[in-house]
Amino acid sequence: MVDVAAAYTFAWRHAAKVPEPVLRGAFTLAADIAWLRRGAGVRRMEANYARVRPELDARGVRSLARRGMRSYLRYFREAFTLQALTADQVRGRVRAEGLEHMRAVRDDGAAVALALAHLGNWDLAGAWSGPNLAPVLTVAERLKPEELYQEFVAFRESVGIEVLGLGDPGVFRDLVRGAKEGGCIIPLLADRDLTASGVEVDLCGHRARVAAGPATLALAAGVDLVPMMIHYERLDPVRRAEARSPWGIVLHFYPPVAVPEADATLPAPQRRRAQVAAMTQSWVDAMADTLVTHTEDWHMLQKVFIADLDPQRYDKTRAEAGEL
Repeated sequence: MVDVAAAYTFAWRHAAKVPEPVLRGAFTLAADIAWLRRGAGVRRMEANYARVRPELDARGVRSLARRGMRSYLRYFREAFTLQALTADQVRGRVRAEGLEHMRAVRDDGAAVALALAHLGNWDLAGAWSGPNLAPVLTVAERLKPEELYQEFVAFRESVGIEVLGLGDPGVFRDLVRGAKEGGCIIPLLADRDLTASGVEVDLCGHRARVAAGPATLALAAGVDLVPMMIHYERLDPVRRAEARSPWGIVLHFYPPVAVPEADATLPAPQRRRAQVAAMTQSWVDAMADTLVTHTEDWHMLQKVFIADLDPQRYDKTRAEAGEL
């Protein structure tokens, strides 16, 4: 049986020593093998892509999933070598669009909550953000085994990302405190709900359940909520030489999500839930735009859409959230 934590540790220790073209070829080959084997993760990726891109036939979805697996394994290859990159290489690999929507943190010294999806390379985005935008505070899923989680935390902290564990005591309180202190960005991966407090939304014409965290944090701390989506791009020769890579990422910052007026006729908890739901749908609409145009960079190998969930388990989740 493979010791996953040990394998990740080995990769983080040694991947940067392998010549870039060799490493790139190895991970591309691994992606193609995984795609050819068409295991449960690849089949789920195909099902998710089919809902996002209904105009594609089965062959088109299958081809798109191949590019998706290559993008997914590119993320891991880059993660295993990110600690070895110079500041110039990081800057060369990142291009930001819509930075005018980050005025609150750039000009006013406030904090901004970012709603992210499993798109592109969010760790590279975090490594870029610290020296070029603002310090990063975020939450990470508690992976199993614990050793694997600790490896990911150590990796992210090594590139300047402060990490709190999802589900740890007081984690939301610490996020709110950090947001109120200001001078930081708080990106939260939210395109999949890992708790019983998620929000049901419309995603590309289908019902889906996503995390309520970004909107809830923005309301609780009184900070802007900005959708920020990431996709890969091929670099031109000049940037390729600086980045030492043929690939870079684009960070697209959307306008801050409007806070809807609270309905005074509703009890306070219901008013807050209604505001969170409306704000969540707004950032999901921004995400949908990127999912359609850069589908292959959506690294989603789990169930997101309501139609794919077990009805009994989903009813239990809704009951725990007070929705039934």
